[in-house]
Amino acid sequence: MKLSTYNFLTSKAIKGVKVGYPLKLTIAKKDVVETEFNPTFIERLLPKLDWNTVYLAAQTVDLADDIPQEQPAAVADNEELLQRLHHLLLEIDVLEGQLECPETGRVFPITDGIPNMLLNEDEV
Repeated sequence: MKLSTYNFLTSKAIKGVKVGYPLKLTIAKKDVVETEFNPTFIERLLPKLDWNTVYLAAQTVDLADDIPQEQPAAVADNEELLQRLHHLLLEIDVLEGQLECPETGRVFPITDGIPNMLLNEDEV
């Protein structure tokens, strides 16, 4: 699971959950897979992301020193930051771990890079 995907996942579908975001990410195994840097893609992706969750992901993988806590106004003008965001969001692949609902504590496992977000019948 790429960390860009993590930014979109929520447990709001669970009965009684109002927000369900951001999920608490715990990583047991990760890999770094280099991909071609495309600054335009990162620029277009950023408006769709929640910056606080981007920073939370950076903290989880020990890259908080590389990503500012507050989103800069002109990210598109800072190629170094775009490269760091590219690395964080597209090159770090979570292979094993879990996602936890912040409201219920429900745990969703990540196995072979795939988060299992399926709910039990009594949860919907």
